[in-house]
Amino acid sequence: MSKKVQRPTFEEIKSGSEFNRWYWLKEELIDICKQSGLPYGGGKFELRDRISYALDNDGQLLKKQKQTKTSNFNWAKAILGPETVITDNITFGPNFRNFMKKEIGNRFSCHSDFMDWVKSNTGKTLQDAADQWIVLEKRKQDPDFKREIADHNMYAQYTRDFLEDNLGMTLKDACKYWLLKRQLPTETGFIKYDPRDLNL
Repeated sequence: MSKKVQRPTFEEIKSGSEFNRWYWLKEELIDICKQSGLPYGGGKFELRDRISYALDNDGQLLKKQKQTKTSNFNWAKAILGPETVITDNITFGPNFRNFMKKEIGNRFSCHSDFMDWVKSNTGKTLQDAADQWIVLEKRKQDPDFKREIADHNMYAQYTRDFLEDNLGMTLKDACKYWLLKRQLPTETGFIKYDPRDLNL
């Protein structure tokens, strides 16, 4: 494994490509945005893209494309029923959750897999959504089922891959190698498990 390389300070970095070679905590990204006079709201990947763009464009702000929603349906106050159509402005507040609990029971939980399905299926009904929730829950009974991990959750993906590849080792071991691995530069800034990490 390559010997340890010290991550440069942000002030030493001159380009977006160099910035993106390194792993940054969200707290660090927020601090960099504040120091650079950039907006510091948003998710981790949004912050990283904003800083990278500013480095390559004399500090200019990356223009965010507006996402236009066409529906004015009031999900917070409307009376919901099984026939209610999912719109592109759907929200998952108390009104939506209470409806789902009436349909499914108190075991209902509004987890990310379910919300992703709903947001991707405008035009279908809340009955379709309730049916899909049951399908998603049944998947958990499959011993081979693995819940999809979002790209931004690199730590969760790393520890899963590490433990699957190193039977007998613990989450503490995975965390130790994760902390070592994230100090090294990568081509993309994404930290992924590699069996050679054990040589770190």
